[in-house]
Amino acid sequence: MLAVWALVAYITAIIVWNTIFKRNIGEAMIVAFIVVGLFAGTSAPEVLRDGLVSAANEEVVFAALAFVFMGFLLSQTGIIDRLVHILNSLLGRLRGGSGYVSTVAAGLFGAISGSGSGNSAAVGSVTIPWMIRSNFSPQLAATLVAGNAGLGISIPPSSSLFILTGAASVAAYVSADDLYIALFVGGGWTLLYRIALVFFFVRRHRISAVDPASLQPLRTSLRAGWSSLLIFLGIVFPVALTVGKGATLVSGQVGDDGLDAISIITWIPVMVIVATLFIGARQLPRSARQWWKLLGDTGPKFAVIGATIFFAFAAAGILTDLGLPEQLAGLLERLNAPQFVVALVVGLLVVLVASPLTATATIAAIGPVGFTALVAAGVDPIAAGVAILIFASTEGASPPGAAPIYIASGIAGVDPAKTFLPLIAWFVVPVLLIGSLVAVGTLPV
Repeated sequence: MLAVWALVAYITAIIVWNTIFKRNIGEAMIVAFIVVGLFAGTSAPEVLRDGLVSAANEEVVFAALAFVFMGFLLSQTGIIDRLVHILNSLLGRLRGGSGYVSTVAAGLFGAISGSGSGNSAAVGSVTIPWMIRSNFSPQLAATLVAGNAGLGISIPPSSSLFILTGAASVAAYVSADDLYIALFVGGGWTLLYRIALVFFFVRRHRISAVDPASLQPLRTSLRAGWSSLLIFLGIVFPVALTVGKGATLVSGQVGDDGLDAISIITWIPVMVIVATLFIGARQLPRSARQWWKLLGDTGPKFAVIGATIFFAFAAAGILTDLGLPEQLAGLLERLNAPQFVVALVVGLLVVLVASPLTATATIAAIGPVGFTALVAAGVDPIAAGVAILIFASTEGASPPGAAPIYIASGIAGVDPAKTFLPLIAWFVVPVLLIGSLVAVGTLPV
């Protein structure tokens, strides 16, 4: 149980350093990383080094920083302002319209990308500034985007679906085809909940429609800002090359290995930055001194966001090496309780693993064991598979280790720690309950 206690110490260290000592979340993650490493005993120096190397090779670390810089450029060049004017011309008269669009877009993009971090970054880069301009607080906008980041895990086609059904212990009961439609329904329950949550937020926080006096006719906003729509090509191209016919074409030219090398989460910010440099060239600095000042202005954001994500992944690597997935799996195998209680415990353990790890790594590590525990408790195999994927869809909303939290907070310019409790209350716990209700058949799939 060493790794389980290390996880407890990890979370405790972050909370104490951030909330009691009032230090920033970046420092808290560094302290927590060291605390976790000490659980390796005499091997601590080697384990800490391996954790750092593992984090340095993690593409999400680069992608998160690239998205922060992308958001800064979009704001600096005025592209995001023109884009927000167009979006408000379409939906500005609807209270909370930007929140509804952000939620639905997270479901659509998440189903395509299967990446919580990619979802948070791609959807958040456009909808967070829009929400802030539409009377959402920056903290609420970041919370909503991070909370929706894992939607793609529970909406097919989901890579996690194929990882789960590829396990022998799961394939003996259900196939990916068996779960496909059921997962649409299960993911639909979580999407409906999130739409209802936006409705609640709009009324609780008294979010009003955009002032009609500030709204431009659609024709006017398009004429002034049509070029801002070209940044979406930076999203469309990487997606088109990795999904459907585009993926088949690329695979035929460079093979499956070449296709796998095209990372959506890496190439989206790179392509959008390139598009921004062309579209907003007139608003960018002309001299080296001006560029130095521009980069200096965004530097502090990189320090906190970069340290937070880097050391979150470094700690996750150590927890994995200490045997966290295997030890939690051992706990699942000893469960003997009513169906709903078993579902809640399985869901909670999946959520705990999904906090420092990605959803795909979580499903690979603990998904089959959780599925077996549910089936052994009498849960229908199809409902069990859907429930496991719903539990894993908390990937983006589970503090303190979920990368989408820091990506969304970086775009919104807020302290990530301020989103932790709202994410747990409004996303993690409700999704845990939805998955459990699916498992016992109360919510049919």
